[in-house]
Amino acid sequence: RSSYSCCYFVLPCCFFDFHGKYSRRQSKKTQYREYLDFVAQVGFVCGFHVEEDCLRIPSTKRVSLIGRNRTYPPTEYDLVDKQITQFINSRQTCAVIMCDRRVGFHHKNHCDGVCGEAGSELPEDETETDETDGTTWMPGFQPREKVEQIRNCASLPREFVDDVVLNVANLLLNTTPEKSCSNMQAGNTNTWNQGESLSLKEVAEHLNKETLKRLKSEYGGLQTLLKNNHQVFEVLNGKVHIRDWRKEKPSSKTKPEVKRRLSAEAFKTRLCWFFIHHPDGCSLPSESCPYAHGTEDLR
Repeated sequence: RSSYSCCYFVLPCCFFDFHGKYSRRQSKKTQYREYLDFVAQVGFVCGFHVEEDCLRIPSTKRVSLIGRNRTYPPTEYDLVDKQITQFINSRQTCAVIMCDRRVGFHHKNHCDGVCGEAGSELPEDETETDETDGTTWMPGFQPREKVEQIRNCASLPREFVDDVVLNVANLLLNTTPEKSCSNMQAGNTNTWNQGESLSLKEVAEHLNKETLKRLKSEYGGLQTLLKNNHQVFEVLNGKVHIRDWRKEKPSSKTKPEVKRRLSAEAFKTRLCWFFIHHPDGCSLPSESCPYAHGTEDLR
């Protein structure tokens, strides 16, 4: 709709309409096939010869739709634009009615009729657009920002993350009496303090308000931060544990050569958190730990 000369390529994935989630109408088709047909229908209504292609990508959603040529001459652009407005408004009307779940509403006739017949019309008030600036296509529509803010805790300052990790680890370790690792040299590794497990709610209750406020601005918040630091923590079923690397399964010998090479290249490229911060040190000997025990061990 931006110009007559534009073309488009779309790779449909999540099932969304113009105003919310896409509602299925045909049980004889799979949800994916029905949604592809809907996206193709949008292209037809907008006056495109819609082509379909299957991409060579490792995904189950790999059918793409391409619009390269128009079905009408440039002189009919305004007429088709009105048809597009009717189509958008019809989808909005259907979305509202589907939410209200009114009894006796024939959904197919109301929606698909606008697309199937060029002469179909909606009531006058539904075809009006907001012309305050002459460019509004759908009143009330809020597009995403051009630059999408990353909110997965990856952009938080390293000092802040390290401080939270240390606080949470100390909380888990101090919930049980401290155990010495003096017998570890003799081969007895059962004395290594694994700490206790606490729920995410219990952990959050021990953090200060400023920290929680900062984490709330990130998608996933505390849980995401802890999962990002998988060297130290394990989060399962809403419970936070100190990760015990002795229990980690060794890499399979059947792992593909490329993955084995990549994991070998990443070996000891970061310092071991437990060697530096854990009161009992690391539960693994230096030669077995995937992380470096001191700067001289770094690769």
